[in-house]
Amino acid sequence: QIRVVESGGGLVQPGGSLRLSCVADGVTHGYTFRHYDMSWYRQAPGKEREFVASITNVYLTTKYTDSVKGRFTISRDNARSSVYLQMDRLVPEDTAMYYCYVQGPAVWGQGTQVTVSS
Repeated sequence: QIRVVESGGGLVQPGGSLRLSCVADGVTHGYTFRHYDMSWYRQAPGKEREFVASITNVYLTTKYTDSVKGRFTISRDNARSSVYLQMDRLVPEDTAMYYCYVQGPAVWGQGTQVTVSS
């Protein structure tokens, strides 16, 4: 069973930066972290959960939603079973609960809150 834990959220002023971390350890059907594509999603109050960024397991191909392109960077460290989201030039519209998602077994973390406010 894979366990997913996010960290790194907090309160930051507009224009600031945060780095989210997600550890996804454990085994399911013989597969571990390095076998899975990973994603970050977010959900703002009163809105649906939306895709933010993803990274594939082998070729490290990345994708981003348009609103974060050029500001956010997703990366992974298979040796640490971890995926990261570096968020720069944050704006109030980035305020949301951020969730890590393991695409193969469809496992979500509990989320970490990001608040961008002066």
